[in-house]
Amino acid sequence: MSRSQLSWVKSRAEALWMKCLHAGAEENRGLVVRDELAQTYGDVCRCDSQAASPESPSAFRSDGSCEDGAHSTRPRITTWEAGWNITNAIQGIFVLGLPYALLQSGYMGLLLLVLAALICSYTGKILVSCLYEEDENGCSVRVRHTYEDVATACCRHICPYIGGKVVNAAQVVELLMTCILYLVVSSNLMCHSLFFLPLTPVACSAITFLILVPCMLIRDLRLVSRLSLFCSLAQFLITFIVIGYCLHQSPQWASRRLSAVVVDFDGFQVAVGVIIFSYTSQIYLPTLEESMTDRLDFNSMIDWTHALACVLKTAFSVVAFLTWGEETKEVITDNLPTALRMVVNLCLLAKALLSYPLPFYAAAEILQAGILKLNPSAEGSERWMLLLRGSLLLLALIMALYVPHFSLLMGLTGSVTGAAMTLLLPALFHLQLKWAQLDVSRRVLDLLILLLGCFCSVSGVICSIKGMITAFEYK
Repeated sequence: MSRSQLSWVKSRAEALWMKCLHAGAEENRGLVVRDELAQTYGDVCRCDSQAASPESPSAFRSDGSCEDGAHSTRPRITTWEAGWNITNAIQGIFVLGLPYALLQSGYMGLLLLVLAALICSYTGKILVSCLYEEDENGCSVRVRHTYEDVATACCRHICPYIGGKVVNAAQVVELLMTCILYLVVSSNLMCHSLFFLPLTPVACSAITFLILVPCMLIRDLRLVSRLSLFCSLAQFLITFIVIGYCLHQSPQWASRRLSAVVVDFDGFQVAVGVIIFSYTSQIYLPTLEESMTDRLDFNSMIDWTHALACVLKTAFSVVAFLTWGEETKEVITDNLPTALRMVVNLCLLAKALLSYPLPFYAAAEILQAGILKLNPSAEGSERWMLLLRGSLLLLALIMALYVPHFSLLMGLTGSVTGAAMTLLLPALFHLQLKWAQLDVSRRVLDLLILLLGCFCSVSGVICSIKGMITAFEYK
């Protein structure tokens, strides 16, 4: 056998070995075989290895074209549009439950608001870094596209078909619960804002459902981004109105005190779920990052959106609690005077309706592509997609009619899927896929986040269920 033939056999054997290795061992090599990547994803463009890193996806040009050869046909969005999408997800209407969470958690709640922002920002970046691997020249190449792909890569030698399905199921549950929460809030706001009309809660839910029917026709993430821009602006307006009223009531703050030591454990765990859920955005990140025109801005975009959300959430929660103290209600706008409450509720209603398309669009995309494997180009696919989206919208409406309490449902959702998707799974996947590239401090940090995610999930679920049972008993 000639030397060239031996060389070819050796290269193919190495490629096969790398392909069959465990995902963690593949990362231990710190590279991906170029021939295998080129065969699967297209030609890989060379880049400056000094600029490439697992968490700095430099394998893409600033014009958005893929240097891994996978020229995406997905419509591109700017860094600001992506930032508005994330801001809408983490600075959304669910901040209305944070003052009540602060009431339940005391001074620890302030620490949680800051700590949750730092941790969620970090886990968002490490999750996206798991979409990339390095080739033999040190270039970061995007070899995975979704949260499901990352889970499949981690579980492929244990349960190759289970990991991705579990992640998809968790994503759909969280997104559906988010849609339900938006419907609950929208219906309640409509009832309270239009109190001069003889509308029952069921009638308000039906009207909300009819308004949201056009969501079935959304096919472009750019439209969702524009809606996110408007509802983010509405959110800032509402936040500043509430803060302004609270500042006007500042003379009575002296009588308000947060609990420093004695905190009810059950209430605290529900508050943890509420705070974590208010920062949940990881399920959107792979799609948003792939759609960005300049992906090099992703990490900085995550940092400034979470920093801004942390400042506004902390200020909003503190001044609201100092204004109403022990009388703080589950939805803080219920504490406002009647005239101001009506104006704010109408703004919140518009924001809730504009916020709905993002989780609905993401849930429909996961169901279509990740679970049901619907082919958009197949004959009759459009009819099936409309049927799926209509069923999803109807299911959210039916479930929303039986929700007892906004904060408890939000806390349960944050504990069940929020902690898992935001804390537990990103840390677990990062440890498995990037173990050899991490120093000791990063490994310890990921392990601590992993343990924190497990604790929050288990204890939060127990406490939230107990709270919901109690709420049903007194309903």
